[in-house]
Amino acid sequence: MTIQEFQDKYGIIGTSEAIRQVASTVMQVAATDVTVLISGESGVGKEVIARAIHGASTRSEREMVAVNCGAIPEGILESELFGHQRGAFTGAVESRKGYFEIADGGTLFLDEIGDMPVQTQVKLLRVIETGEFMRVGSSTPRKADVRVIAASNKSLEAEVARGYFRQDLYFRLRSVNLYIPPLRERREDIPVFVAKFSGDFADRNKITFGGFTREAIDTLCALDWPGNVRELRNMVESIIVLERGNEVDQAALEKYLPKQGGFYTPDSTDRFLPVHVGKTPEESERELILRALWEIKNDIVDLKSAVTANSLEKRLALPTPSYEGINHGSGDDGKELNLEDMEKRMIRTAIEKFHGNKKLAADALGLSVRSLYRKLREYKL
Repeated sequence: MTIQEFQDKYGIIGTSEAIRQVASTVMQVAATDVTVLISGESGVGKEVIARAIHGASTRSEREMVAVNCGAIPEGILESELFGHQRGAFTGAVESRKGYFEIADGGTLFLDEIGDMPVQTQVKLLRVIETGEFMRVGSSTPRKADVRVIAASNKSLEAEVARGYFRQDLYFRLRSVNLYIPPLRERREDIPVFVAKFSGDFADRNKITFGGFTREAIDTLCALDWPGNVRELRNMVESIIVLERGNEVDQAALEKYLPKQGGFYTPDSTDRFLPVHVGKTPEESERELILRALWEIKNDIVDLKSAVTANSLEKRLALPTPSYEGINHGSGDDGKELNLEDMEKRMIRTAIEKFHGNKKLAADALGLSVRSLYRKLREYKL
């Protein structure tokens, strides 16, 4: 089987020399039971490589179990991996197999292994070396014939140096180390991914799609894609839906490209449509909420500033200066007083009046304590 045939069979997309080298290494190690460590940034396709290794192995008739170590709470990860006996802990109403038992005879893919607690790493090392483990709450050793493939978007070498990852486990895992380069290091693969994703998505959803122009493809190839293949796929699928299957030229593509600062909002009619922002959905949602809160805060600050000259002076029982004084030298040094000077004076007076108690001063001023501290920093009081 040629490398290209192998890639086509197991879904390893790309024509770059880097990805062909990865596919070649997968072909060599798949038939063995050697432990493999797959490293690379988030979204580069580490699970695709793991499934290719399993699919081309002698274990392909059995199950490959994929576990995201970073998604399972620390307190139950050990139980998930090794199983538990009935009554081992509160809520353990029956005995349960762990992933090692479920994957017996097959492959266990441990994704984001760098997030695994050190205590669990000790037990993982033992089961990799001996094939033996014990369920939580049991003293009876069990056996599992499992091939382990691990993956991490962290540098495990750096984690070892920081004391967050066991060195002996790291050496045991990296019998073969496969590095998947990010998209920005293999830009020639981007047109291949775009063609694959757009074709599959259009067929699956029965959409007639006109494709991307050469200029649009060149623009996509010039982007850095911090989210890698996952980000590219999401963007392509969004464009197909929102452009209603039409051909996507440079002008159409511009609406979905990340702007400076990573945040993009199209015109007002499209502001609630999904657009590419170069961030995860969670990050984008947080930014939208923060922007809305910031706008509300600015409105409140403006409103407070508008009434400062009136309400704050009354609240502090200060002598109310005349408007002539504000405009024509009512300050202690004879200089003109503006609204900022008045606010400084009132804040200083409030703090003096309440003998430095910021909470009471803020209440008297009609401000939150946080806002008062911000103004103290702003005015260097």
